[in-house]
Amino acid sequence: MKKLYFLFFLLLSTVMQSQSLLVPDRVFDGEALFTNWIVVVDGNVIAYAGPPDKCPVKIIKDTILLKGMTLMPGIIEGHSHLLLHPYNETSWNDQVLKESSAERAIRGAVYAKKSLLAGITTMRDLGAEGAGYTDVYLKKTIDEGIIPGPRLLVAGPAIVATGAYGPKGFHEGVTVPLGAETVSGIDEAIRTVRRQIGNGSDFIKVYADYRWKTGEPAQPTFLLNELEVMVATAETAGRYVVAHASTPEGIRRAVLAGVETIEHGDFGTLKSFNLMKENNVAFCPTLAAGESVAQYGGWIKGKGPVPNRIIQKKASFKEALQSGVEIIFGGDVGVFSHGENYREMELMIEYGMTPLAVLKSATSINARVFHLDGLGQIKKGFLADVIAVQGNPIDDISAIKSVKFVMKDGEIYVREP
Repeated sequence: MKKLYFLFFLLLSTVMQSQSLLVPDRVFDGEALFTNWIVVVDGNVIAYAGPPDKCPVKIIKDTILLKGMTLMPGIIEGHSHLLLHPYNETSWNDQVLKESSAERAIRGAVYAKKSLLAGITTMRDLGAEGAGYTDVYLKKTIDEGIIPGPRLLVAGPAIVATGAYGPKGFHEGVTVPLGAETVSGIDEAIRTVRRQIGNGSDFIKVYADYRWKTGEPAQPTFLLNELEVMVATAETAGRYVVAHASTPEGIRRAVLAGVETIEHGDFGTLKSFNLMKENNVAFCPTLAAGESVAQYGGWIKGKGPVPNRIIQKKASFKEALQSGVEIIFGGDVGVFSHGENYREMELMIEYGMTPLAVLKSATSINARVFHLDGLGQIKKGFLADVIAVQGNPIDDISAIKSVKFVMKDGEIYVREP
């Protein structure tokens, strides 16, 4: 009798599992655009994606009509800081020095929800910027269903060379909290990476170059063997390393050491990007952050002379495109407002990419580069992280601003007519 009861309960729970038929005007599956497609979601998994007449599922619990909309995988943000907010509200120094970890965690919870409702179903957070492992616990509260938010991949504190990070401007007798964790030497590098992984970091972020003094140009920070040992230590634990790098030499050392992505790359050359391509290292250009910082400094886009940093960024991005290096979507959101991740997509197109390439970058390519199996595509067996936008973002990328439907892990967070 107990066995029969168990079988009945198992059958009942299967029948009661949520099942939805999604009927949009078109489907971008992470690779290409299709019309006359439907998508069936069973629980938290995509059960079918394709033409209606080939669908094997006959009984549907809920039909959701997405008229005029494009259904697509949830956006995967590749470079974010949930514990930061725009620098024209509060400077980076003051956020690190004057905002407590508790305040920043609360802000982070608000920004996580805002991001999810904007169609960002996964985020790679590139460092807590002085808030310790607050990002690890933000991820934990999302995973446990305490607060809504995207799936998070978190770095914890970034790793910087001793003396090369801020806040700066204080005499040697003043001890200030830093925006990252300092390291010098092989032994300390190994110890720090191991401790960070033990504390919950999903990957390790290092600064391969940075300014040694305020106002100076960036210079390489870590020696090649220091970078190599951090990569080897992370890989031994099944993790990977990403590098903030803007100079040709910083990029070169980071690539040769074995990092998986280069962030920013402002002064990268064709030689830099060719080296990245040869070593299967992806490039996250963070265009929106660069333009935002320039605007905070007084630049009005479309009026007056274009700042040198923007001219340089456009030139380096053109060389990245020429090299064929894998370009991933990530805007350094937090420098600008959370929920406005689309700004990076608009600039990637303005700087030379096609809308289709940008959408692939923000979905299937990011999923592959970040080792996110079962995400980034609308495909049978993949997790049901899907969104719908009004219009066709391949014709007009601004459609990505008009998010009308958000489903993460099979749960609906936005459902507008």
